[in-house]
Amino acid sequence: MSYTPRLKQKYKEDIISALTKEYNYKTVMQVPRLLKISLNQGLGKTAITDKKVIDQGIEEMTTIAGQKAVATKSKKDISNFKLRKGMPVGVRVTLRGDKMYEFLDRLISASIPRIRDFRGISDKGFDGRGNYTFGITEQIIFPEIDIDKINHIQGMDITFVTTADTDKEALSLLKAFGFPFKNQNS
Repeated sequence: MSYTPRLKQKYKEDIISALTKEYNYKTVMQVPRLLKISLNQGLGKTAITDKKVIDQGIEEMTTIAGQKAVATKSKKDISNFKLRKGMPVGVRVTLRGDKMYEFLDRLISASIPRIRDFRGISDKGFDGRGNYTFGITEQIIFPEIDIDKINHIQGMDITFVTTADTDKEALSLLKAFGFPFKNQNS
């Protein structure tokens, strides 16, 4: 028997039927699904002056995502920032399949509850095409990160790419996965 991530199984058993009832889809293929999760961390000026920051960022992002991260390079020269084309300026990783569902499960159940003064995630991060992006201010909310080994507290952007046609459908999908969005009334 092969292993299936908990949220992938929940999607197949519960979420598809719930969204089909809510939006009256004719076929299962119309139901929105999660395609990929992209993690992106810009390391700023410290990455330009100290090359160890990039290596540490790659190591942290690999630990968080469970998949090898890669450095992002600048696309053009910016003299005011002492930046040359091709210099590493950040770290990114894209998750798909079972690793994506495992990361989503860890994010919802373990990491987001560790955010200080958490009152829910804003639903204003949708792009109009069914994709959602939100930012995290500290990478130490992930239980995989050892706080004692951190030199700089960095934030990151997390993007959820879905097959949803509208933001409303994507919001319903993410809520069905258990995403803690803010209440509209408060």
